[in-house]
Amino acid sequence: MTNHHIIKCNGLKVVLILFILGFVLTGGAAATEQQNQDADASKSCLWSIQTGVHTISLLGSFHLLKSDVYPLAAAIDEAYSSSQKVIFEADVNAMQTPTVLQKIQRLGLFPEGQTLNQQISADTYTKLKTKMSELGLPMQQFALYKPWLIALTLELSELLRLGYDPSYGIDMHFLNRAKQDAKELDYLESIEYQFDLLGNMNQMDQESLLRHTLEDLDDIENMATDMIAYWKSGDAENLYQLLNKNFDKHPRIRDSLLIQRNRAWAARIEALLKENQNVLVIVGAGHLVGPDSVVDLLKKKGYRVKQK
Repeated sequence: MTNHHIIKCNGLKVVLILFILGFVLTGGAAATEQQNQDADASKSCLWSIQTGVHTISLLGSFHLLKSDVYPLAAAIDEAYSSSQKVIFEADVNAMQTPTVLQKIQRLGLFPEGQTLNQQISADTYTKLKTKMSELGLPMQQFALYKPWLIALTLELSELLRLGYDPSYGIDMHFLNRAKQDAKELDYLESIEYQFDLLGNMNQMDQESLLRHTLEDLDDIENMATDMIAYWKSGDAENLYQLLNKNFDKHPRIRDSLLIQRNRAWAARIEALLKENQNVLVIVGAGHLVGPDSVVDLLKKKGYRVKQK
């Protein structure tokens, strides 16, 4: 793997989560001014479960943001300050380890003798070449990339171009604070597991992911703007509609990347309710809104989950 490839891959943890949230699979629709006004400004993308004198807080995260999202809502800072433990989806710093980079290479590049144009349809390949030309990217550098890796690389490139920065992401913000404050840290998954989910998708799903990415890149700025607006105002319904708009067309992807993981996380959070401390759990916002979300699953189990 060349240094160019490694540089491209270093940011993919961020895009993995954005994919799960829906930047890749949504079909973008600009938020109207009225929709933003209708959202309850007193809410945030934060939920809590009270267990006697202790609280489990669930914070929806975006992993690339701009500096203008700060300062955060008071309820979010209060949830962090009162928590003895902070739990994240995965350790984002693990992206820099040789083990993870080797996994990306193994799962994201075709073996010797295979190339992208042999593995996807002529129509998809033509659309990709056209988009690469528009973006000023050399097609040859991506000849060995598998479709899922190209989709995420393109997504990341566009978000970075628009000014979205992982250093302003909610998880990175609180990870740095938690380390500085010597809070107890834990993680729901490993980075390796998350890349396994994408890298082991079948060829049909990978090509579908790539095609939707190519279609959505033209509207990614509107999609990103809308998602952040809904997130800041705690507009869970509109956020769900935007993030999950096209997942119905991809039931296998939805099941593996959302539903199965939501169920595992809900069980983990249920176990936290027995711990004698306040805990803040930070996961992608798409995992906390709508049917079969972590919040929905906990409510179905009889827990009173309150949006803050």
